[in-house]
Amino acid sequence: MNAVNKNIKITLIKSVIGTKKSHRATIRGLGLKKLNSVSILADTPETRGMISKVKYLVKCD
Repeated sequence: MNAVNKNIKITLIKSVIGTKKSHRATIRGLGLKKLNSVSILADTPETRGMISKVKYLVKCD
């Protein structure tokens, strides 16, 4: 069987100013820098965990 590469498109929709240091680090780890920046990442459990940690700052498509 061929593994289908699934991707997630993540957009930073809220500012990281005033958030916890670990949440800012998670946003940087997801490859997001500025407001409305977009990152396309592989759909892995690690990525899903990072997204769930900062779900109030990002939007997933």
